[in-house]
Amino acid sequence: MCRILGQVLCRGRLCEQKAIMNTPLTILKETFGYNSFRSLQQEVIENVLAHKDTLAIMPTGGGKSLCYQIPALIQGGLTVVVSPLIALMKDQVEQLRAYGVPAVTLNSSLSALEYQENMEYVLKGEVKILYVAPETLLTPRLQGLLSGLKLDLLTIDEAHCISEWGHDFRPEYRQLVEVRQRFPQATCLALTATATARVRQDIKSSLRFPESNEFVASFNRENLYIEVAPKENPIQQVLQFLKRYTGQSGIIYCFSRRQVDELAAYLAMQGHAVRPYHAGLEDDERRRNQEAFIRDDVQIIVATIAFGMGINKPNVRFVIHYDLPKSIEGYYQEIGRAGRDGLPAHCLLLYNYSDVAKQRYFVDQKQGSERSVAIQHLNALIRYAENEVDCRRKPLLAYFGEDYTAPNCHNCDNCNAAAPQLSDVTIVAQKFLSCVKRTGERFGAGYVTDVLLGSKAEKVLKNGHAELSTYGIGRELNRKQWMHLGRQLLQMGYLDRGEEYETLSLTRKATEALKARSPIFATLQADDGHKTGQAGKKDELEYNHALFALLRQKRKELADAAGIPPYVIFSDKTLVEMATYYPQSDESLLHISGVGQVKAQQYGPDFLEVIRPYCAKHHLAEALPDQAPKGKRRPGNRSENGSRTLLVAEAFNQGESIQDLAQRYGVTPTTIVSHLTRHALAGHPLRQGDEFQALLSTPAGEQERALQAFAGLGTEYLKPVHVALGGQISYDELKVLRLIYISRSG
Repeated sequence: MCRILGQVLCRGRLCEQKAIMNTPLTILKETFGYNSFRSLQQEVIENVLAHKDTLAIMPTGGGKSLCYQIPALIQGGLTVVVSPLIALMKDQVEQLRAYGVPAVTLNSSLSALEYQENMEYVLKGEVKILYVAPETLLTPRLQGLLSGLKLDLLTIDEAHCISEWGHDFRPEYRQLVEVRQRFPQATCLALTATATARVRQDIKSSLRFPESNEFVASFNRENLYIEVAPKENPIQQVLQFLKRYTGQSGIIYCFSRRQVDELAAYLAMQGHAVRPYHAGLEDDERRRNQEAFIRDDVQIIVATIAFGMGINKPNVRFVIHYDLPKSIEGYYQEIGRAGRDGLPAHCLLLYNYSDVAKQRYFVDQKQGSERSVAIQHLNALIRYAENEVDCRRKPLLAYFGEDYTAPNCHNCDNCNAAAPQLSDVTIVAQKFLSCVKRTGERFGAGYVTDVLLGSKAEKVLKNGHAELSTYGIGRELNRKQWMHLGRQLLQMGYLDRGEEYETLSLTRKATEALKARSPIFATLQADDGHKTGQAGKKDELEYNHALFALLRQKRKELADAAGIPPYVIFSDKTLVEMATYYPQSDESLLHISGVGQVKAQQYGPDFLEVIRPYCAKHHLAEALPDQAPKGKRRPGNRSENGSRTLLVAEAFNQGESIQDLAQRYGVTPTTIVSHLTRHALAGHPLRQGDEFQALLSTPAGEQERALQAFAGLGTEYLKPVHVALGGQISYDELKVLRLIYISRSG
């Protein structure tokens, strides 16, 4: 350990000497391997370098860490980073050392010897970035250490913990202002991904920041597909979901420790590589489970919503909320753990009223302002989950004060659903509204539904509501349909809902509609409770999946040998670019996002040993434009369609089935056949087998006639063959038969 750190510190001194003469952009390129800054990164860095206290709000995966890491490499003194999570500190230090940046941590997970060694490194000025927990920073021992050093930058990560209005308030964060007073020469940078306008003001006030130095990036994570689904048979819903992400990393959040243990055990029985994670586990077991997930030894972690994981794993491809989170902030932070590498990721929230009731029970145990804040948080989340019309991003971003104006995000369940089939629901809507009125506007939707269905529940009978004219008049709909209708009436402005107890009351619009018997149009759920329309996701990036798998395998071998997480070597995004542009030289590697000078020297040869023979075998050339901005390159001069054709053909030749390829790309098997036909017509071979034959329903004799027709009439057009056969064989079948003829004849 000491030897490895010594090597990093040695490289770090070289980095420091170079960095003093460099600009933020050259450090971004040479050390971290990126060509351009993300939104607001450069502005925040320049503000910090101008010695101005700064509050930066950036979404998870938006590059907050570089906002203090780059200034740390430019300034001559020490940067101290306050973080609430030991696991996150460890992760950040490992990644910085991989880039050749000298960084250490001081926290309770270290042995006495390691702690003392790290303090000595700091004292000697050999460390650029020091990570500490807030309680550690407040100790006399550490403040004594820092008092003799030049402290240039104090960075407070997860700064929302300062605010009582935040979703994760921590009292020790409030005391950080004392550290600021002891080191007035140090610039202060506060960072967080989740903060409403009220929380932001509280952070600045607590840290005594100037009003002007605030930077708020967009909260929109475009690569996340956001979905809310009715929670009906959650275990089966999860199993069906996981079939789409075989071998991919994901997190499943549950409400209770017991639920975590039960779900993790069941998924393990079904053959999934999964571990539980919650505060009730022994420290060693929890640490082992987290390490296994980070190092890709297991693919799925099941965790409690209440317990922060502190994971900076970039290749999490999905997040499932098995139970309802506590707040919009918590939900946003938790889905933010998906897709940090910028690649597509899927976020699924399973929602029902029993989960709301569980959350309300715990909210009711709170007192005073704490209870009031918790009620507001929960009600905002309920409104978000029950919205079945608007783009999911609109209310989510509006909660943080951002106006999302795009008419369709094309990446959430509501935007991708088929247009709703509105029905005239005037009569059933009148029944629901009348029942709300006749029960005194003192109850929620569940109770109103009980009355409409003629429930003999004790509460209904005790209140005398079995005597109402609306009692039992709603048996034409089931409970789910009534609840769904109630949510729509709420969203359409016919109902108001109380903030604290969810009681429904009529609005003026409803009163006027009842008097005038105005028509009301809405959607009626089918008996199974599902919304109409199919959800789709944005297309995934085009890359060579077979090469990507080989690169992941190499990354895992190197990571296991070094005892570090795979993504510390390279992220999935970096491997995807390698599998798209086929770099085959040291210079070409430096064009790939995330490959800096140090990583190119340390890991480049190992990955080139995978890429070069693969490209030679499959006749693939480099496709790296000289100066194209990263993120906008396309492979060589190929069209997008040509690129996909090549990828489809390569995957098919390596054993993937037509059905699997159709599912991956979200197309029909006939479309895959068209890609393979283009590949074969270009003179490239296809593997032989019975797979094409399995797509046909045409009798064998008719197939032979079609093949003879192609031999006589050629394969360029299908219509002459269709006419010659008397129209007896469909065009879809002829496409398959043409491919059979071409592949056989070569």
